[in-house]
Amino acid sequence: MDLVVRTIFVFFLILVITRAVGRRELSSMEPFDLILLVVIGDLVQQGVTQSDYSLTGATMVIVTVALLTVSTAWLSFRFRRLRPLLEGDPVILVADGRIIERNLRRQRMTVEELGAEARQAQISSLDDVRYAVLETNGKVSFVTS
Repeated sequence: MDLVVRTIFVFFLILVITRAVGRRELSSMEPFDLILLVVIGDLVQQGVTQSDYSLTGATMVIVTVALLTVSTAWLSFRFRRLRPLLEGDPVILVADGRIIERNLRRQRMTVEELGAEARQAQISSLDDVRYAVLETNGKVSFVTS
């Protein structure tokens, strides 16, 4: 039972940390970030299982994480008010052709990064963008005039 309690704690700790880090950083991982993610995974495993290397312990941890993942997805689907907490809200970065600097700063994103995203979407200039939205998955979607 101790494994289940530690798993639940770590699951919610990871949920809070990923929400705090921001979706933009998570969507554009560099090689160092990937390695850091693997190291964090190993540290989490050690914190959850401690010295329990049994098949039963591993099964309990995996089942608990799976149930928590399905539960948060179901809660997000069923209760609209929880959705911003669990998934976040889209953030408008450009509205009516004007860059919203405050939202860019809040998302720790520069105008140059926004321009790079626009170019990847085959948009040559931010002047052509009517709306740009940072979606909950970390991608930027554009509406052109």
